[in-house]
Amino acid sequence: MTKRPVPAVPSLRRRLACLVYEGLILFGLALLPGALGALFVALTGKAHPLQSDTALRWVTFAFFGVYFTWFWSTRGQTLPMQTWHIQVRTRDGQPLSQARALARYVAACAWFAPAALLSWLNGWQGWTALGAVGLGILGYAMLARLNPERQFWHDLACGTRLLDVRPPPAR
Repeated sequence: MTKRPVPAVPSLRRRLACLVYEGLILFGLALLPGALGALFVALTGKAHPLQSDTALRWVTFAFFGVYFTWFWSTRGQTLPMQTWHIQVRTRDGQPLSQARALARYVAACAWFAPAALLSWLNGWQGWTALGAVGLGILGYAMLARLNPERQFWHDLACGTRLLDVRPPPAR
């Protein structure tokens, strides 16, 4: 019985480029909850309970969760992942279930949550907080180098892996 070769892991540079592209998509998506809240206020003249900063953050977090969970469980890729030919699968090569995709989304908060929490605890705002989160993201990305398979730690925790799915070169 021949064993099917496992696709390579995408380089850290490609994964970080994909993350930057993903950030641009998320920025656009993050405008939707705020726009809906503003539309509610414009139509009713009353502030909605979800207009607070905290509520808006939780709504956006849930909105992003739906985005990632749906794409990872149906296609194995978001649009940036398609562009960079990166796919997420289970350790045994199967598509992700919605539950596993959701778990991966929550676990992936390790990219920014520790630095965001540190910023909040220290009262850092603006560029200082953004710089701390940026350094936290780069530090988390570098942790993949400690893993023999070069996978991110949230992928290890969730039983998933990122695969390089570039088409073979044309002859």
